[in-house]
Amino acid sequence: MRRKAYVPGVAALLAALLAGCTGGSADGGSETDSKGSDTGTAAPARPGKYRTLPEACSAVSHDTLDTLLPGIEQIADEKQREKAYAGEATPTYDTDRRDGCRWKVESTSASDRLLVDFERVASYDNTVSDDNKAREIYAGKETAADLPEPAGSGSASGPSAGSGTGTPDSDASASSTPSAPSSSSSASASAPSGPSASASVTPADLQPRTLDDVGDEAFLDDRLSAAATARARTVTVVFRTSNVIVTIEYAEQPTASTEAPDSKEMQDRARKLAQKLADTLDG
Repeated sequence: MRRKAYVPGVAALLAALLAGCTGGSADGGSETDSKGSDTGTAAPARPGKYRTLPEACSAVSHDTLDTLLPGIEQIADEKQREKAYAGEATPTYDTDRRDGCRWKVESTSASDRLLVDFERVASYDNTVSDDNKAREIYAGKETAADLPEPAGSGSASGPSAGSGTGTPDSDASASSTPSAPSSSSSASASAPSGPSASASVTPADLQPRTLDDVGDEAFLDDRLSAAATARARTVTVVFRTSNVIVTIEYAEQPTASTEAPDSKEMQDRARKLAQKLADTLDG
């Protein structure tokens, strides 16, 4: 009788132990599942610094426009002058994503044009941040510009970027003439269009290049048209600050002279404007 009474007691104890183990494994399973869930859900990529954009037509001061577009001050009619200062907004569907403005002014000596374009990049991929998406777009613009390799980059044994099938000797010869004035009509007349045209008439330190002092990354392009008369020069500065990409296009074409517009002067003006716009974004 005592032996029979003992067996149910042992069975009850085993049942209690098994119940406890089962409960513990359930709790442990819950923790494991929770941790697995945490590692499987990646945190969304960080949004960009900028959520809005400046108004492009108001981003350039009258003093700056006077410098870049000298013809403005020659406009006698006050209403026409104010219209010239106001610029013309470029079409856009969302000014928080893109906003641009154009100015075009004639003077007695030249026709000057200016474009300012703001683009705020937003990534729709949770694994890619707005900044990284903007870097990707900026890199595409820099690649498309086909900038020549900087002098002394260690690539003297081969043609520079955008130089086609030029030989090392011809490349070295082209880069060794920085003293040639950018307005030389004889050099301009024989220069082909495209990046090589700028390189053939522009001093080495003014050739298309990357910039270190504007935004997070920037480049400058300088193109001279191949026309035999009234040659137009276009200086472009593109820079990125966080998730905003800014493009400046500054062009000048003399009304009659065959002399090319001054490269250094135009580049200095475009770079100063780029720095002011970068400050406007940060402000």
